[in-house]
Amino acid sequence: MKKKRILLKIGSNTLTKETDNLSRGKIEDIANQIQKLQDTHEFIIVSSGAIAVAKQFVKLESQREEVFVKQALASIGQPHLIRIYQEIFREYGLLSSQCLLSYSDFEKQESKTNIVNTINVLVNNNYIPIINENDTVATDEIKFGDNDKLGALTASLLNVDLFIIATNTNGIYTKESIEKGTPKTISDVDNFDALRAQVVNSKSTHGSGGMQSKIEAATVAKAANIETWIVNGLEDNFMINAMEDKVAFTKISCNVSKPL
Repeated sequence: MKKKRILLKIGSNTLTKETDNLSRGKIEDIANQIQKLQDTHEFIIVSSGAIAVAKQFVKLESQREEVFVKQALASIGQPHLIRIYQEIFREYGLLSSQCLLSYSDFEKQESKTNIVNTINVLVNNNYIPIINENDTVATDEIKFGDNDKLGALTASLLNVDLFIIATNTNGIYTKESIEKGTPKTISDVDNFDALRAQVVNSKSTHGSGGMQSKIEAATVAKAANIETWIVNGLEDNFMINAMEDKVAFTKISCNVSKPL
């Protein structure tokens, strides 16, 4: 049986569980779910968190623009982030690898071909690629959407079956319910214009994205006929619970049903 390919995008706010420290427990939760699903699913992860990790133990002094400080923090934090993933995944019998990409990689055919070939070799040999933006050489990209767009572009390039965005809400809420203080999840979406009208744009504590960037990411995925789920990654077992319809989350349908 062909395995279902999932791209999981997990942001800083989810990885820190909305604190100032990276949550090892959250990475354990991800590893535990992947271990349970690995016979029927293969995973590619787009993970933020390098800057959040660095901020735990470093304070950089600089008169330069904030973007350069962020790039320096990313450079310090990225090796630590990958080490933590590798340590925890190993405990669950999972192999992992690091891939750093920049948006310019998606503009050249040769680069895109190399990304696909490399990641397919990794996945076919049971390695889970952990992708992050190459923040150290990025310019405007570091400010964009907490890796939501990177996740969508990667999902499209790799022709995944499902794009899961783990965030800190139970999907996208209706505008009216947020205004009333009783958030109600929009479960199924097939009309993007109607969806955009519902979005209250707010950014997360550590992340640079908001719900707007997640909708833009889902738009990219939909154009590639990939279904997107926006789920609450703060909850334990969030992927499996969504698959079993045990929790509220937003499902953004693609144009064409893919054979699984």
